[in-house]
Amino acid sequence: MEKLFAVDWAELVIPTHSIGEMLVRGTVTYLALFLILRFVMKRQTSTIGIADILVVVVIADAAQNAFSREYKSITEGLVLVLTIVFWDFALNYLSYRYKLFAHLLAPTPMLLVKDGDMIKRNMRKEFITEDELSSELRQQGVEDARDVKAAWLEGNGEISVIRKDKEDAPKRRRQPVA
Repeated sequence: MEKLFAVDWAELVIPTHSIGEMLVRGTVTYLALFLILRFVMKRQTSTIGIADILVVVVIADAAQNAFSREYKSITEGLVLVLTIVFWDFALNYLSYRYKLFAHLLAPTPMLLVKDGDMIKRNMRKEFITEDELSSELRQQGVEDARDVKAAWLEGNGEISVIRKDKEDAPKRRRQPVA
């Protein structure tokens, strides 16, 4: 019964590993994961699929030991969490404050449609099929890509659309529904 309420305060609070080492581990692992996710696994569209969630879970599990070295105290856990939060805040601040960091940390918009024509080369780079792009356009109320002046894949994964003016839109005959 005594074991149920006993607290080993030393193990709970006193770090078992160097705090400096935890800061270095947290920093290196966070920045490495950020670079991998930024440059290798660019966002394709704004939706998150099962494969995306699986990748995040697997990366988190794989990175766990690199981050922590199996820490046991609350202090070590807090140091690691604060290191991760610090780098997230620091990168956001740097990208807000300096254009160089903004360009480095966030993907630049990619033109997908220009004057009604889908730009296949850019779509291939981002692994976006014609069906996926057409679906995104329909979700924004655009029936046909020919009605689009420009469509961009934004840095956050969303597709922004600029419609053609009514005078610019090509005249087309309605197809009879079968």
